[in-house]
Amino acid sequence: MSFKLTSVFEPKGDQIQAIEKLSSGLEQGLKHQTLLGVTGSGKTFTIANVIQKVKRPTLVISHNKTLAAQLYSEFKAFFPENAVEYFVSYYDYYQPEAYIPQTDTYIEKDASINEEINRMRLSATRSLFERRDVIVVASVSCIYGIGSPQEWHDMSFLLRKGEESPRKKILSRLVDMQYERNDLDFSTGKFRARGDTIEVFPSYASTGVRIELFGDEIERISEFDPLTGKTLLEKDALVVYPAKHFVMPQEKINQAIESIEDELKERLQELKRTGKILEAARLEQRTKFDVEMMHEIGYCQGIENYSRHMDGRKAGEPAYTLIDYFPEDFLIVIDESHVTIPQIRGMQAGDHARKESLVDYGFRMPSAYDNRPLTFDEFSERVNQVLYVSATPADYEIARSAQVVEQIIRPTGLVDPEIAIKPITGQIDDLIGEIHAKTAKKFRVLVTTLTKRMAEDLTEYLLGVGIKARYMHSEIETLERIEIIRSLRLGEFDVLVGINLLREGLDLPEVALVAVLDADKEGFLRSDRSLLQTIGRTSRNIEGRVVMYADRMTGSMQRAIDETNRRREKQIEYNKEHNITPQTIRKAVEPRAIIEEAPPREEIFNYIVELEAQMHRAAKNQEFEKAAKIRDRIAALRKEM
Repeated sequence: MSFKLTSVFEPKGDQIQAIEKLSSGLEQGLKHQTLLGVTGSGKTFTIANVIQKVKRPTLVISHNKTLAAQLYSEFKAFFPENAVEYFVSYYDYYQPEAYIPQTDTYIEKDASINEEINRMRLSATRSLFERRDVIVVASVSCIYGIGSPQEWHDMSFLLRKGEESPRKKILSRLVDMQYERNDLDFSTGKFRARGDTIEVFPSYASTGVRIELFGDEIERISEFDPLTGKTLLEKDALVVYPAKHFVMPQEKINQAIESIEDELKERLQELKRTGKILEAARLEQRTKFDVEMMHEIGYCQGIENYSRHMDGRKAGEPAYTLIDYFPEDFLIVIDESHVTIPQIRGMQAGDHARKESLVDYGFRMPSAYDNRPLTFDEFSERVNQVLYVSATPADYEIARSAQVVEQIIRPTGLVDPEIAIKPITGQIDDLIGEIHAKTAKKFRVLVTTLTKRMAEDLTEYLLGVGIKARYMHSEIETLERIEIIRSLRLGEFDVLVGINLLREGLDLPEVALVAVLDADKEGFLRSDRSLLQTIGRTSRNIEGRVVMYADRMTGSMQRAIDETNRRREKQIEYNKEHNITPQTIRKAVEPRAIIEEAPPREEIFNYIVELEAQMHRAAKNQEFEKAAKIRDRIAALRKEM
């Protein structure tokens, strides 16, 4: 099936040539291309058009779960008839296993799995086996091991109406695929059997499957609503996939157990030879318990640490990841590549560092190292063709790309802001004047500083002269940051002072001024890319303006200013040529997630039940900040009980 893009919009401005150039480059076999698109230019719409033209299964990688959810929603709206899937970490809460030798503290793995996201992860791999019109929007969790695609596919089984398939055989296969029998609690990953009727709730689906037998013959296969039991659709055939990604037949588990026992024997000898008797005893006890569990039920807690043995890989070989589920001609799109690429590059080193003490002190065998994310080189080897998408692509993307396609013109007609340079001497007094000029028109202001202390001191000073201001830096909790930004947009205060938190991902059309203090202090916070991202915060307001306070012109400042002016000239010329009048973007402010007032003490229990329902709905809709805020509210209320 081909991709079918559904939208009320048609490509405009630079989108037309960007779509043509990128599509042509892919058809010519160019491995690396970059889309340099300014903030608000409709980069996602451009990529959607490219996907429709080239007709390839596509993996879109974002650098965090929230932005991935936003991209997923956009692609889902663009391609309602195609398989748009979502693949991010399925943990609502995750505390990795660790050991701190200095205090002899072992921290056991603790995690809370979001069943809805787990369903979506399994749905993604199922879709990749069944069709080609697939877009998977993922975070960098897509480079972590999830089990062999061949084993996962081989463990599935096909049911056909009219075929002979004894009841006992079907039930046995379901158990082998890690489905749990439960006749009372019918939820994802479970099945129940009542006479000649077997009902399965696949882990990757939102509907149940009913298999009705007449003797050993499959008489009827249907999908049904798990809540009402109503039949939704009758089928002639059905493929049931395993309930988990880490799953394999018992004979292969037995082979893996032999390999685990061989490694355990070698490791115990090594530990005892070096005098680590306690570590050897600890490792033997833990590993033998895991082996016993695998023998009995085919699974154990932390089975991923034995993935090398399960997959039959050699030491050091990479694990299977989501990328291995894609066909060879797939396309990768890396969103905000200047942030996502460094994140992919650093994952494996961080994972190895954490496991080092676990292996050295007998909590895990060395094979645990091989349950890891891909190294950057391994990731690069698996890339077929890739599109880097960013307003400020890094040197890596530029150097690798056979072509860099610019998307400078915004469909809204908005142009990049004017930039003024003012001396540092008297910068605070001048800033106050600039703030008054903008707040008089009901606009908001962002001020960037170099240190937390300066952000706090400046906020205190502005409050002292009657300006409603707040600060935001890394010590402010994530959920509090969301509330601060919301309050700024609502006009509860006028000036937000921050450091590096005012760059990617902030959509603030009310902001008409960004002030950059000490702009001539070269470094990461004042690099040309950081400055361009900061300048972009005012590009959604027709009266957007940037003031840089500096006593000298640095190379980074000059490059950022030159690039902004180049874009601005091109945008103004296009608007004149096409008689376009720019207008400030209007965007509604999201309502608060929950009511902050606590209910009377006798009503707290009922209130918690209501909040839990809200939390699960928010998580299901990928509104993760909202879900986390409700979760924290529930925890606070439970303390009051």
